[in-house]
Amino acid sequence: MRSIKIPFIVLLFQGIPEQTAVATLAFVIAKIPLKWNKLLLIGVILAVCAYVVRLFPIPFGIHIILLIILLLIALIKLGNGDFSLSLLASLLSFLALVIFEFVCLSLLMPVFGLTSESLFTDSFIRIAIAEPQVLLLFITAFLLKKFYNKEVE
Repeated sequence: MRSIKIPFIVLLFQGIPEQTAVATLAFVIAKIPLKWNKLLLIGVILAVCAYVVRLFPIPFGIHIILLIILLLIALIKLGNGDFSLSLLASLLSFLALVIFEFVCLSLLMPVFGLTSESLFTDSFIRIAIAEPQVLLLFITAFLLKKFYNKEVE
């Protein structure tokens, strides 16, 4: 096992937006009102935690378990969410991230002729290739919120 060093610029321009999008989707699923200051704070905390955890020589994927737990705590403490709905929201939000990441990377890497190695060596490419999944997470959150709002009417 070896640590995964993430460039700071990737943390800023890929990690924080991605985790903010995950938190946004979780808030919507848990039916917690969106407060952007809280969402951004949660996104920063999740991204920094993932950054720090990946510095240690632990198996890849452990950071996801930690992030799910941290998001669950944030939904309950900062969003006053119900435990079971918050747990479901945390799990579904990270599942959505994994699915969107898999689909986007599977489609975009061959189109642009990218390899896994190029993603780790070129920060700009790494950030650019991850933006579609971030957008999909935000779009999913806002469409789901719109759907929930129509149910209430």
